[in-house]
Amino acid sequence: MNDKEKIIEISVVVPFYNEEDNIEELYGKLTQVLKGLGVTYELIFIDDGSTDRTPDILTGVFDADETVKVIRLRKNFGQTAALQAGFDNACGKVIISMDGDLQHDPEDIPKLLAPLEEGYDIVSGWRKERKDNFLLRRFPSWVANRIMRLLSGVKIHDFGTTFKVYKRDVLEGIRLYGELHRFIPALISRTGVKITEIPIKNVVRQKGKSKYGLSRIRRVFFDLMTVKFIISFIDRPLQFFGLIGLVLGSIGFTIALILTVGFYIFEWSIRDNLGNLILAVFLMILGLQFIMTGLLAEVISRIYFTTHEMRIYSVAELKSHSSSGDKKES
Repeated sequence: MNDKEKIIEISVVVPFYNEEDNIEELYGKLTQVLKGLGVTYELIFIDDGSTDRTPDILTGVFDADETVKVIRLRKNFGQTAALQAGFDNACGKVIISMDGDLQHDPEDIPKLLAPLEEGYDIVSGWRKERKDNFLLRRFPSWVANRIMRLLSGVKIHDFGTTFKVYKRDVLEGIRLYGELHRFIPALISRTGVKITEIPIKNVVRQKGKSKYGLSRIRRVFFDLMTVKFIISFIDRPLQFFGLIGLVLGSIGFTIALILTVGFYIFEWSIRDNLGNLILAVFLMILGLQFIMTGLLAEVISRIYFTTHEMRIYSVAELKSHSSSGDKKES
């Protein structure tokens, strides 16, 4: 994240992908709400490789308003990468993320900001009364939220919504990938931040086409496992892999010990127990492999923590009214 000469109190980060019908209306609502708060702000709009008129409309908004910053990615990297690009270029003391499809109502921003005064670090929106399709959106989301609440210990109902408010310092150094943007509160919870949620409106999409479908369920499922590993074992992977290896190795050793005792004391035939012997050897070798994998993961995690600088997106152009704006990155 870059510093700016003028102190910015609020940064609003909004990724867009083929949202030509919604940009100007969302911009108007955001401007009205933020001006009403009487704070200094910036709007960071990310074009995530759109193929419609989104880039042109964003350029028009940028030209007309000095509070707007536009980031154009080289291709469609996905919502997580687009949000990461916005976070990296945000200057506000408070950072708000939201979708660009008008399903998040900017009028909810003041009540999302209020808990920050009570000492909370992250305020998550809660779509308490969802209007989405039950089979495609609501039921998979309900299952994923329950699993995530169980795995992470973070007691919020709606991990999936992008509409969240963060104090700037909790996002410092965060690196997102996959579909992990929806699990930021869980990822950050391991640092001890205070998290709460506030009910928000869930507006039915009026314009444009939804980018979500059943194909997202598979990605979310694997990301749930990733999040659990990151929360519990990223800094001590040997505790995870080593435990599995210890259990498997112990079972194999126990089988081999029983076979050895049976052979010398009860005159068991090795030929009759050859399958059990092979299973015992296999389990001991597999257990050893898991332990070695844990040791290797320990080394990799140390490298990860010391070289945590890789980005998951590529910026084609950055438009900003600050002196450091209008630059290109590879």
